[in-house]
Amino acid sequence: MNNFTSFSPDDQSAHRQFDQLEASVLFCPHCKEAVPVRKKLLLALPDGDKYDYLCVYCGNSVGTKLERQEIPIQIIL
Repeated sequence: MNNFTSFSPDDQSAHRQFDQLEASVLFCPHCKEAVPVRKKLLLALPDGDKYDYLCVYCGNSVGTKLERQEIPIQIIL
């Protein structure tokens, strides 16, 4: 008897589950340890938003992330 539910690889909800990951702790070279981070919007680009991850203790940048938009933006001239 199998009590586990199996998921097919084509299940869209399984793919969307890990679509956007958020960092909560990253290594800071200045503090020389893994530290909590704050996410700050750096740039709003046509293909998505670029975020900067900042150390909560010293404020140094410890990483970036580009969140691409699902719907492309059309620019009308």
